[in-house]
Amino acid sequence: MSSPTTDQALQRLLEQGHARAAATDPDHARVWDALTSATEGGKRFRPALVMAAHDALGGTCSAAAAMTGAAVELLHTALVIHDDVIDGDDLRRGRPNVSGTFCAYAVAAGATPDEADALGRTAGILAGDLALVAAIRAVATCGASPDVTHRLLDLFDAAVHTTAAGEFADVRLSLSIGAASLPESLAMEEQKTSAYSFALPLQAGAVLAGADDRTVDRLGEAGRVLGIAFQLVDDLLGVFGDPARTGKSAASDLRAGKQTPLLAHARSTTEWERIRPYVGRDLTDDELAEARRLLTTSGSRRFVEELAAAHHVTARTVVDELGISADLLAAVPTRPTGLADGNEVAA
Repeated sequence: MSSPTTDQALQRLLEQGHARAAATDPDHARVWDALTSATEGGKRFRPALVMAAHDALGGTCSAAAAMTGAAVELLHTALVIHDDVIDGDDLRRGRPNVSGTFCAYAVAAGATPDEADALGRTAGILAGDLALVAAIRAVATCGASPDVTHRLLDLFDAAVHTTAAGEFADVRLSLSIGAASLPESLAMEEQKTSAYSFALPLQAGAVLAGADDRTVDRLGEAGRVLGIAFQLVDDLLGVFGDPARTGKSAASDLRAGKQTPLLAHARSTTEWERIRPYVGRDLTDDELAEARRLLTTSGSRRFVEELAAAHHVTARTVVDELGISADLLAAVPTRPTGLADGNEVAA
């Protein structure tokens, strides 16, 4: 009998969760259904990294790796749902997210806007909690040996702590109480994205393959720098992206005053006094176009492009040093395919 794929393992987890939710309460089942919808449409590169690392290192625990990959995807879903609640976003990938779905439901039922927002936030928090618990349970029951399972749980625990620290830093640095330095901004992005999206799946695959500690640690380093490259590209899409192609707003990062490396660098340029009025408020299309122009002429866009490319090269170098084919990283999208002007970064 062939081993299940990560998609099959994820589908099994979602079906099991739906059965528990339906047996609990019909309204609760609707929350789980919204959670299930939140797993759809993703790139699935995180579970692909688990399987790629496991296979590249000669692993023989394919079923456990598939379940662990599904757990990483559920963890991602949990964190994305919570991130949308924190940011007050009702859309994800161009469609209503969990919060947006229940907010719209409440409005249709006659609730006031404030009441609808409260229900939406509640649904988002609870759905994220459910996904998080399901992810950890999936690791605990993945079928690996007790020692390996314990190591996997340690990796997941560390990743969640690091990501929570990064999420908190993201919001804290966005407060109007001071400007983040470039090192602070990069550290925040490393914590928020690299730990769970890149270091965790690469290291989990290695642990399942029985790799030695040095290999596991080095793959964690590769994941760390690869995650920074990925997040830098995402920052570019957050300002220069075409919403029709990316499914995300091109003005939300500027509106929220996100302390990204793009803005941290811009603050150090002579153009900053002209850029600053476009940060922290809603922008018209013309204003967004001007902000983009200034971020380009200031050199900040190019700086972020080159920084992303350098981090990607570093990740490939680490993988090469381990004697692993760079194909291991093939699942990771490192070029922004949705820039409004069609120009891609050099990564």
